[in-house]
Amino acid sequence: MNYFRTALLLAGLTALFMGVGYLIGGAAGAFIALIVAGGMNLFAYWNSDRMVLSMHGAQEVDAASAPDLHAMVAELARRAGLPMPRVYLMDNPQPNAFATGRNPENSAVAVTTGLLRALQHDEVAGVIAHELAHIRNRDTLIMTVTATIAGAISMLGNFAMFTGMGGNRDNNGVGLIGTLAMVILAPLAAMLVQMAISRTREYAADEIGAHISGEPLALASALAKISDMAHAIPNDAAEASPATAHMFIVNPLSGARMDNLFSTHPATENRIAALERLAGAAGGEARPAARSALGSATPRAARPRGPWG
Repeated sequence: MNYFRTALLLAGLTALFMGVGYLIGGAAGAFIALIVAGGMNLFAYWNSDRMVLSMHGAQEVDAASAPDLHAMVAELARRAGLPMPRVYLMDNPQPNAFATGRNPENSAVAVTTGLLRALQHDEVAGVIAHELAHIRNRDTLIMTVTATIAGAISMLGNFAMFTGMGGNRDNNGVGLIGTLAMVILAPLAAMLVQMAISRTREYAADEIGAHISGEPLALASALAKISDMAHAIPNDAAEASPATAHMFIVNPLSGARMDNLFSTHPATENRIAALERLAGAAGGEARPAARSALGSATPRAARPRGPWG
């Protein structure tokens, strides 16, 4: 089903890309956009994971360079019945993580150094289990391809805005008004697609991730801490590539700019409540940190450090 949805997404975004091309250059622009979109779709399917990892400066680690993290991912992947994904580390102070890849056999999990510093061992496990749930559900293909294509559309809109293309054309009947509409609507359309594919998937990944890790309240606590700290600690790579925001476990954008429209996540409070209900149904005890962490950032020095070296 996700392959079918991915095909529909690529077709829809190709049509949008052609529309943008028409607004910029008329029929010739639409034809050029079709050719470019076709090549982009092929590239996105095979290489979007590498692009996203590169955007965020992720470096692959192994059992020698990050033994504890690598061992944790391996154990959780075994529990999830998944092949061992590649493991990446992003040198970023904001605690966050995402998964990528076109299928479970070609997948990767990336976490920030901030995540390993700020969260306890069981909380990190909950986050990684959530990302493995995305891989098991085959969410990563559509999420990664969307990030690549939507990012390209936004770049095209910015290109038109800064160059003023279309403003002096009489042959397409659109002119400056059409260009301005494209600059506004193209990124908005891409954002709406991202919202449609992300919100329900996060709830599903939370639930499956809780089952994989066996600690729903640890995941709830992790979500609270990440959400709290993400508002206080900037993620420069995410701000530079806001079309990738939907891939992270918690929205990494600060909200200081208009590109925070790319926020695609359900409210953290609602996700925590769902995990607490799941824990209650399984007989788990309350974990006060899950709610108290929201809205009260704790200094880094007061947080326990995981065994990551």
